[in-house]
Amino acid sequence: MRLAALFCLSSALSFAGIWTGALVDSKCYASEERNVNPTDTMTYVDRDRNLEIRFCTPRAKTKSFAIVQADGTVVTLDAGGNAKAAELVRGTGKQSRFAVAVTGALSKDTISVDSIAMAK
Repeated sequence: MRLAALFCLSSALSFAGIWTGALVDSKCYASEERNVNPTDTMTYVDRDRNLEIRFCTPRAKTKSFAIVQADGTVVTLDAGGNAKAAELVRGTGKQSRFAVAVTGALSKDTISVDSIAMAK
C-alpha cells in the first residue's frame, strides 16, 4: 500500500511529455525578461517576444538552454539536456531561430531531457 502511494505521489511531481518551442540561451533570455522599467505597469504590452528570442538565439559556445513555448511559458533544460542541445546547435549551424521538440519529464520548470530534435 505504501509503495503504491509512493508511485502516485512521484508521478504527480514529474510529467512526461513533449514540449515544442524556440530554443534560447537561458541566461540571455532571463536577462531580457528582467529588463523592464520598474514604473511601467503594462510590461507585457510593450514586449516583443520574437525579438527577444532572436536576440537570445543560442550560439556554439552556449552552455545553458531553455525552451520558450508559443504561450510564452519558459522551461529550462537539465544538465543532460543542455549537452544534447549544445550538440544540436553545433551540428545545425548558425540560424536566427531554433524551433525544437523536446521529450522528457517535467519537474517544476526543468525538463529532464530524453531527446531533442528540430521541429518540423
